[in-house]
Amino acid sequence: MRTRLLALAFAVSLNIVCCTYGQTAKDVRDIVGVTHVAGKYHLTDKDFLNEGADQILALGSRVIKVWFWAGIGGRVPESYPYNSQWPKVESLVAGAQTPYFKDLFGKPFTTYILVVASLGRDEAYWRKGITVEQKKDEQQQFYELTKYLLTQYSGTGKTFVLQHWEGDWLVRGNYKGDEEPSPAALANMVEWLNARQAGVNQARWEVRQRGVHVYHAAEVNRVVQSMRTGFPNMVNKVLPYTAVDLISYSAWDAATEHYSDPNVLRDALDFIAAHAPDSADFSNRNVYLGEFGMPENVYSLDKIQQAIPNAVRTALDWGCPFIVYWQLYCNELKDPNTRVPVQSNDAVRGFWLIRPDGSKAWTWDYFHGLFAASGTDLTIRK
Repeated sequence: MRTRLLALAFAVSLNIVCCTYGQTAKDVRDIVGVTHVAGKYHLTDKDFLNEGADQILALGSRVIKVWFWAGIGGRVPESYPYNSQWPKVESLVAGAQTPYFKDLFGKPFTTYILVVASLGRDEAYWRKGITVEQKKDEQQQFYELTKYLLTQYSGTGKTFVLQHWEGDWLVRGNYKGDEEPSPAALANMVEWLNARQAGVNQARWEVRQRGVHVYHAAEVNRVVQSMRTGFPNMVNKVLPYTAVDLISYSAWDAATEHYSDPNVLRDALDFIAAHAPDSADFSNRNVYLGEFGMPENVYSLDKIQQAIPNAVRTALDWGCPFIVYWQLYCNELKDPNTRVPVQSNDAVRGFWLIRPDGSKAWTWDYFHGLFAASGTDLTIRK
């Protein structure tokens, strides 16, 4: 009964807003998702990647964001260490063929957002220059992965989105938001993104998308600053010169810093869309919320109960094709010297739906109620 009442309350609070994918109404379970990466604790004996995936399915979502293979070390073994024995892989396709990812891709998710970069070099190698051969290899690696996904999952109805992590930090090589990225680094980023997109395009043209979709996205994270002052960032100095399918917005500068004023997030989404190329499949609504959240051990419950519904409602009303909450299990320690896996709720900052002691946060109830409403007789549509 409690779940049903929560479901109805949350559905009413959203005013059954418009959520479309092209011209087709979408179930909110296929829009709102959760990230699972680098949690500092685990709660079962399952391999960590699929433990988290099963928790997200139990929540009711069919959209998951995970970290995929990238760089020199692969990154995945560090992101999903518990109850897992990851092999060394020599290609992105081999990474997708590992048993843990094959299990993940076999689950009833409709969308997988994969944070991925080419193997064999630093993820931001291009910042200091990118050669013709490197662009060819970048294109080839993304071509091979896209071709594999389009072939292996043909007819499943699944969508795969290949994106990188927060680009405004990548292009700087640091977290100094008031430091202008170099013009050369910005120009190199354009070449890098277009090479990745070219690989995806090549595979889609060759294989076609038969009951499966693969898209490529760029992720911005310093938008409000550019929107208000014209400061050079990825949104205004890179996106206009790319041909990416989608743009992920890691929206901490709007959805968290300005959580009480949804107009800031709405204006930021408009600003991104105005600077990005339109998409054949998503038109000018090709911006999704790639990260948003609020840590429970830092902010009061009252603020969280205002911030999260504000962000979800605003993004749904704007028409974001995906809205991805950060995250399932908290990935940030209060003290970096703390031994993991942690058992105390106080050991981490509180980016979670489920705490280290296994208890559910308010945000779990919020999303579970939203998905339960969508899964009954309430469809999110105009």
